[in-house]
Amino acid sequence: MGTALAAAAALITAACSGTAHSDRSAGVSTAHRLTDRTPAPTGALDSFTWSIYAEPTSIDYAYAFDYPPNQILSNVCESLLRWNPDLTTSPNLASSYSNPTPTTWVYKIRPGVRFHDGTVLTSKDVVASLRRHLDPATGSAWANSFRNVESVAESGPLEVTVKLTKPDSTFNKQLATGPGTVESAATLAQQGKEYGSPQGGVNCTGPFSFSSWAPGRSLVLKKFDGYWNPALKARSGQVRFVFLSDATTRVNALQSGEVDGGWAVPSDAFGRLRSSRAGKLYFGRNTTVAAEVVGNLKGPLGDARVRRALLMAIDRKGIVEAGAGGIGEVADSLVTDNLWSDAPAGTREALRENLPTYAYDPAKARKLAEKAGVRGRPIVISTSPLDSQTTIITQAVAQAATAIGLKPRIDTLSTEKYSTLFTDPAARKGTDLFLTFWYTSITDPLDMYSSLETGAFTNYGGWSNPRFDAAVDRAVGSYDPAAHAAANAEAQQIAMEELPWLPLYTQPVSVFLGKRITGVQPSIAYLYYPWAAEIGANG
Repeated sequence: MGTALAAAAALITAACSGTAHSDRSAGVSTAHRLTDRTPAPTGALDSFTWSIYAEPTSIDYAYAFDYPPNQILSNVCESLLRWNPDLTTSPNLASSYSNPTPTTWVYKIRPGVRFHDGTVLTSKDVVASLRRHLDPATGSAWANSFRNVESVAESGPLEVTVKLTKPDSTFNKQLATGPGTVESAATLAQQGKEYGSPQGGVNCTGPFSFSSWAPGRSLVLKKFDGYWNPALKARSGQVRFVFLSDATTRVNALQSGEVDGGWAVPSDAFGRLRSSRAGKLYFGRNTTVAAEVVGNLKGPLGDARVRRALLMAIDRKGIVEAGAGGIGEVADSLVTDNLWSDAPAGTREALRENLPTYAYDPAKARKLAEKAGVRGRPIVISTSPLDSQTTIITQAVAQAATAIGLKPRIDTLSTEKYSTLFTDPAARKGTDLFLTFWYTSITDPLDMYSSLETGAFTNYGGWSNPRFDAAVDRAVGSYDPAAHAAANAEAQQIAMEELPWLPLYTQPVSVFLGKRITGVQPSIAYLYYPWAAEIGANG
C-alpha cells in the first residue's frame, strides 16, 4: 500500500503544477463546454449497443437507486411526471395534477396509455405502484420519499389522490423520478419476487420494452410500437446493454466501435476520446458531487474535528486534475449550484457567505487531528476498481488519513458488491469511508439534505443532528420559495460544519457517441428520462 500511496502522491503533486484553471462562475472547467443536445438524427436504426460499467442486481424500480439499473429503466418504465434534460419537470403519465390543500395531491392519469403487454393503464396500476414504497416488506430504496404519505387511493378510473400527514414540498417533485414509476398492478401480483429479475423482467409503458437478460453478459430492450408519446417514440428497433466492468475494456470497446456509446466515461480517457475518430465525447448538466461517505461514526471519524481535518488534508484540486481529467471543480457543498434555481434572486450568493470552507492545509489538519487524540487509530476505506478516477481518489484519501496520523487500510470490492454498500447495512459493517458520486433526483437541494435526516435509508453512517433535522423539516414543509431556500441553506450550513459526508468535487455528465449514432441530450436526467429513444442514425 505504501508504494501505491507514494505513486498517487507524485501524480497529484505533479498535476497541481499544471496550467488548467476552473471557471467558478460557470461551475465547470474552462477545458470543456456543456452540450444541451447532440446533432439531430438523420434516420432510424435497427439497433445500437451501449456499454454499462456494472450489471444491475435487479431492475425492480423499488431498488433502482444506482447508475446501472436507472439508465436502463429510464427507457422502459415511466413516472407520473417527467424530469427533463434541462432539469425542469413536466406532466407525463399524469396529464395534470393539482394541490387543492397543502396535504393533498390529485393526479389525472393520461387516458389511452398501454403497458408493454397491451393492457391499458388505469388508476389501479398507479395506486399499486406507489403503495409498494409504503410497504415495509418491500424495503424500497425510495421509502424516504413517502415518509409523509398517509394514503394513496383511487378517486376515479383515471384519478389518484395522495393524502399527506403534513405538507411536503418535495413529494410531487419526486414523482418525476424513481418514486413515481408506474408498473402494471397485474404484473406485480403475478411476478412476485421474480419481478425485476432476468426471468421476470418488467411490464411498463416506456418507448422500449424488456426483451431479454443474459446474466453476466447483456440486457436487451426492444422498441415498443404501441408507445403513447409520438415525441419520444424510439428511433432504434433495439438497444443492447453490455456489462463491461473493466474501464480499459470499456474505452477500447468505444474506440473500436464494438459498442456505440456509453455514459460515465472513465476520466483518464477524456483526452483520447476527445480526439478519437471513432466518435465524439460530450459533457452535460449534472447534479453530482463526488463525496466520501462516513460509514462509521463509532470509530475515529465519529469526532467532527477528525472529519474536518481529513477534508483539509485531501488535495481535492489535485484529484480533479489527476483523477477527473481536469474536468470539474472542488466542491464547497454537498450539492451543485444549479439545484438552487428556484431560490429567489440574490439568495444564491447569500448562501455562500457564512458557509465553512476547507482549504487544503495538511499541517493545520494534522494539528486538529492531534487535538482529537486519534493518532495511530485504524480506518477502512472501501473502494471498487471502476476506473482510475476512483483509484486516485481512494489513494489520495488514504494519503490524507495517513498525513493526519490515522492508519488507513483500503478494501477493494467488486462493482456488484460495492453497490450493496448503498442498500444493505450489513455490507457496510467495518467500513469507515466509501466513495459515492451522489446525484440528486430532483432539482432541489433538499433531495440531498433529506437523505441525511436521522433514520433516513440513505443516511448510511447513522449521523444525527436535531438542528439539522429541524431545518430539513422546515424546508420540507415550506412551499414558499424564500422560506424553502432559507431552511435548505440552514441545513447546508450544519452539514458543512459537521461533515457527515466529505464533499470532494463536482464534474459534468460525460457521454461518448460512436460515429454511427446521435441525438442524445447529455444530462444527469438520463437516469429517469428516455434518452435512448432519441438516438438515431448519424449521417
